[in-house]
Amino acid sequence: MKIAVVGAGNGGISMAAHMVLMGNEVSIYSKFDNEVDEINDKGGILLKDGCVEGFAKLKLASTDIAKVIKDAELIMVVTPAFAHKDIANEMAPYLEKGQVVILNPGRTGGALQFRKIVKEKNNNLKSVVIGEAQTLIYASRKVAPAEATIFGIKENVSFAVLPAEAINIAKEKVQKVFPQFQPSKNILETSLLNIGAIFHPTPCIFNATRIESTKGDFEYYHEGITPTLGKILEKIDEERINVAKALGVKTKSTVEWLKYAYGVEGNGIYECIQKNKAYSGIKAPSNINTRYISEDVPMSLVPIAEFGKLVEVKTPTIDMVIKLANFIHGKDYIKTGRTLEDMGISKEDFVNEAKTLII
Repeated sequence: MKIAVVGAGNGGISMAAHMVLMGNEVSIYSKFDNEVDEINDKGGILLKDGCVEGFAKLKLASTDIAKVIKDAELIMVVTPAFAHKDIANEMAPYLEKGQVVILNPGRTGGALQFRKIVKEKNNNLKSVVIGEAQTLIYASRKVAPAEATIFGIKENVSFAVLPAEAINIAKEKVQKVFPQFQPSKNILETSLLNIGAIFHPTPCIFNATRIESTKGDFEYYHEGITPTLGKILEKIDEERINVAKALGVKTKSTVEWLKYAYGVEGNGIYECIQKNKAYSGIKAPSNINTRYISEDVPMSLVPIAEFGKLVEVKTPTIDMVIKLANFIHGKDYIKTGRTLEDMGISKEDFVNEAKTLII
């Protein structure tokens, strides 16, 4: 297929290179000149020291999003969730009939926000399918602008699209490259099965002194998540599940998800993480100004709490983590985070909107 990857970070260059090695014609977009220049100078992207290795020659690497997505059958957006708004505004005028856009991942409400923006800027919206993966398929790290290591590939990844009835159109294209992608019933399922909300902000905040003193020189999952921290993560997970249930949304616990995505089993989050070999070698962020907080608090925890308020489900542990993140970063992530308004959902017509998402 002709595929476009939007974003040249950890996941973006890993995905672009992997899809080339699988025999696809891939172009990649980055807003940063140095990233594009490096990929062009090297002639492509190198994957090494991981579960996928090889040199991938791309069709195009460019800072011009219109050129990158032109004629692409599948567009994989692989950026932090806080970039979705800007990407949607930049991409919207150039989207073409029949294209499928998948956010990798959407975090919570990503596809809803993306679709709202595209709807305002492109009359072809009805012929463009916009969806989101529940998580990034890779555990990977970018070593250099044109080099990455893929530590692990998830066995199963849930995804959903808008409108929900277009899932078979998206499935046909996505599963050509990633048979691991499994359809969910609707966007609310993928948005509320947001495991990044569990694994990212809280371990960073509770390991803040260690991150600052070692500059992240420890294994984020296997060393950073201890039995005690595992209990806190399970409480956050419980609140997420309660919000989903109140909305009538089918979901999984984090322990169930780890079995689904990686095939690992255990008694509790801590034990499952220790058994997950795909997390081996993944270092902690080098400083506390990490997207694990700046992305996953406003684009994951805040919208989960927003949905909780709609259905009168309290989220005290999630609220605590948001407040700690605000204090640490000197931000107000509740104000700058992804709100119901950003997702095109009003309190007054929420019930009807939820039904629309399902059909």
